[in-house]
Parts: sequence; C-alpha cells; structure tokens
Amino acid sequence: MLRMRQICLVAEDLDAVEADLSAVFGIAVCHRDPGIGRFGLHNFLMPVGNSFLEVVAPKEENTTAGRYLERRGGDGGYMVIMQCGDIAAARERVAGLGIRLVLDMPGEESNGIQLHPKDVPAAIAELRWNAGDDDLAGPWGPAGPDWLPAKRTDVITAYAGAELQSGDPAALAARWSEVVDLPIATGTGGDPEIALDDAVLRFVQSTDGRGDGLGGLDLRVADRGHVLAAAEERGMKRSDDRVDVCGVRFRLV
Repeated sequence: MLRMRQICLVAEDLDAVEADLSAVFGIAVCHRDPGIGRFGLHNFLMPVGNSFLEVVAPKEENTTAGRYLERRGGDGGYMVIMQCGDIAAARERVAGLGIRLVLDMPGEESNGIQLHPKDVPAAIAELRWNAGDDDLAGPWGPAGPDWLPAKRTDVITAYAGAELQSGDPAALAARWSEVVDLPIATGTGGDPEIALDDAVLRFVQSTDGRGDGLGGLDLRVADRGHVLAAAEERGMKRSDDRVDVCGVRFRLV
C-alpha cells in the first residue's frame, strides 16, 4: 500500500493562503501543529477527501523553508508525503539506495522518514506509516487527533495526482521509482508517471523558470463552477481546468 496522503506547500503569508484555499476549494482547517515551531515555522492542515493539504510558512529568519522560498522565487510546492504499509521495508530500501535522511521519526502510532532533496530532487519525499492504515478515513498523525469534522467534499473530493517538474523528467522519474519501488508508465500526455494506490506522480519538463519542484496538483472536483468563479473573483483563474494558488498549478479533473 502506498497512498499520496499529504501534500505540503510553502508560503510567505500563511493567513492569505488559508483564505484563498478556503474560498476557492471549500476546504477547512483541521489542525495547526505547534510542534513545528522548533523549525521556525507555523502551519495548518486541511483535509482533501481522506488526504491532506498542509501549508507552512517561516515565522523567523534563516529557516529551511525560508531559503526554499528564496531559491524558487516565492510560494510553491514543498513536500510529497506518502503513507506506506511497511515502513521497515521502506527504511531498508532507502538505506540501500544510499539516500540520506532529513528526519527520522520513529514511533508506535506514526513512524516516518523524510528523504534528503539532494538525493531525491524536486520535493521533500516522506514515507510514513500510521496505525489504522486499513481505514481510508483513518487516523493520520500529522493531522491531529480529530480531523474528520473538518472534512468538506462538496467542492473538491480528492487528489488525483502531483506534478513534479525537472530539466530531466525521465531521470527524476527513475529516482522516485527506486524510492517507492513502483514501475514507470507513460501517461496520456506522454510524460512518465508512477501510479500510487490513490493518485499519480507525473514528471514533466520545467518550463516556468523555477527549476525542479512540485509544480502542480490534480484535484477531483464536485463543483467546478464554484472553483472557477471564486478563483476568477480572486484573480487566480487561468483556464476552465486550471487555477493557480500558492505558486502551484491546480488542475481540475
């Protein structure tokens, strides 16, 4: 089992992005984690179906997230956090590939590893096991103790994919394929893809001048009209199947 359970974005203005996401996608905050204060950050998480969208922002100088904002020229994608059924096997596989860890987070209820972005480029990849993983709407440690009351599905219902961009998409796909131990296929647009249990990782050519990164997300929508009207009102609409929020291309499927 391997699910795209959480996506993390990074922003300069946390409150402004929260307002945009709530207005455009009809989603609500389920948790704010005071523990990430030790990294000089503050955050919020919002359920997207049974997965989550997290946004972090620096609240002090000289943070890793702050340097990332500078390097990529503003708000954008930051992390892809995948829920796996066997964290011990994932640890062994990552170690065998010689990949360094940014964080090792062992625990009895939630247990994970963050991989070094110099070894696995484009986004910080995290592999995490959580107790109760047999339940699609089950617990998820980073989302706090009671996330279900904040779940909203009248506008968007789930993630369908994440778009990782690079100057060499084929090489990037090959590296992520090693990490997740899943094959590469060719998507309908001709780009390499890796199918997780609930979403697709798509690897595309970087064309926006921002370099390697998590450039896009695919969302399953229940009310496209709401998304487009709210995005147009806030100056975010790009087409009938795309809006841009927090430096990320959200494609409506």
